[in-house]
Parts: sequence; structure tokens; C-alpha cells
Amino acid sequence: MSRSFHDAFVELFDGHFERLFRYLDRLSGDPDLAADIAQETFMKLHQRGSLPDAPGAWLVSVAMNLFRNAYATRERRTRLLKVVPEAAMFADRAVPPDRGEESRVLEARVRRALDGIPERERQMLLLRAEGYSYREIAEALGLQESSVGTLLARAKRAFKELYEDRADAS
Repeated sequence: MSRSFHDAFVELFDGHFERLFRYLDRLSGDPDLAADIAQETFMKLHQRGSLPDAPGAWLVSVAMNLFRNAYATRERRTRLLKVVPEAAMFADRAVPPDRGEESRVLEARVRRALDGIPERERQMLLLRAEGYSYREIAEALGLQESSVGTLLARAKRAFKELYEDRADAS
């Protein structure tokens, strides 16, 4: 007597969902994304209506395709959001009254991270945030214009590490 597709599907789901989820979670570092992709993978299998010859490999293959698509979409969205000039990210904004405390906490984290990086790097980041060109930054800090991009990238990395460390400590 052959098993129904439904029974085989349920058995496969019970045996593979958690493992597929853990893999995707470790791959993405995002448990919500991992859960979404794992669920969508099984939805695709259910829509298919029959089990493939190698169900485990099929699940991983489909999940990886979905992950690549989700990652590409996320990267596209991030690039589109970056069309705002860097200066606009740091520009003074009126703080809504209900966000005052949250803003003060965020500002304190930013300040601690800025204070934790070397003076030249702090100056570079703040100058760039205010919209200064690489040439102007180089002139202001006595640097070669050709080195400003590399030095800014290092400064951003150092700031980000300290900022994220402060967030983890909170």
C-alpha cells in the first residue's frame, strides 16, 4: 500500500524542517528570514504535489535559491536607500517628543563610539558627514587626497565595531 503525498510530506517536514531552518539561520544570521525561507521551501514542495527523487537535496537546493533571491532583494533595497547623501543621515532633525529618551540613548551610543576611535578618524567621519569632499578632508587634515577613501573606510569600520559593541553591552 503506497503512502499518500500528504503523509509523505508531513513526514518529510517533521524530519527536515528544523535542520533546514538551523542551516539557513546560521547562513543568514537572521532567524526570521531563515524561518520564512524554510517555510516557503516546504510550500513549494507542497505546490509541486509530489516528492522529488532526493527530497533532502531538493529542499536545500530550493532553499538556497530562495536565500539568494532574498539576499539580492535586500541588497537592492539597501542600495536604493543609500541614494540619500551621507550628510543627510547626520543632519540635525527635530526630535519628536515621544522619542526624546530613545534619541538621547542613541546619541550617547554614537558619542561613545566616536570617542573610542582615534582623533583623525573621528574628524574624517564628522567632516564627511557634514558633506566635505575628499579633497577638502585631505586639505583640512594634511592628508593625500588619494588616501582619504581608504582611511574613511577604516574609520567607518572602527566606528561600526565600537557602535555595535556598545549596543551589545546595553
